[in-house]
Amino acid sequence: MITLNALNEIPLSEFVEKLKDIFEHSPWVAQRVGEFRPFSSRESLYERMVSVVQTASEGEKLNLIQAHPHLGTRKTMSSFSQSEQKTAGLSQLSEAEYELLLDMNKEYVHRFGFPFILAVRGINKEKILQAMEDRLKNSKEQEFNQALSEIYQIVRFRIEDQII
Repeated sequence: MITLNALNEIPLSEFVEKLKDIFEHSPWVAQRVGEFRPFSSRESLYERMVSVVQTASEGEKLNLIQAHPHLGTRKTMSSFSQSEQKTAGLSQLSEAEYELLLDMNKEYVHRFGFPFILAVRGINKEKILQAMEDRLKNSKEQEFNQALSEIYQIVRFRIEDQII
């Protein structure tokens, strides 16, 4: 945890270090956001972070989306993602559930070119699987925009958890 006042006062390099994983493996967002300090509230910090991403190039947005782990993966991910996925029950999948999730992840990545992203806080594994199944019916543009919306929600949760 860190206070907003501390974030406003520390050098930019420390600011980036503290917030580098708020957007999964994308410290460029914190770097750009840090130039707009001081922030009057967590909400103003959040809004600036979203604005930085919204004004980024399409390539930067795609890289941001692709930096997120596949749901249910057993690969290395940020501590934020590990905790979020564990809370949603994704670390306790049965072998059959794990295989189903892997298959849907493969289909999703093949169809859209980036991982399925869902803000999983408060959602159980059954709802996650259903959301993935439903979203496989969307267009690539719909999913690109949905992925960014989910990332913004994830960031909101992370800010609420990490900054006082």
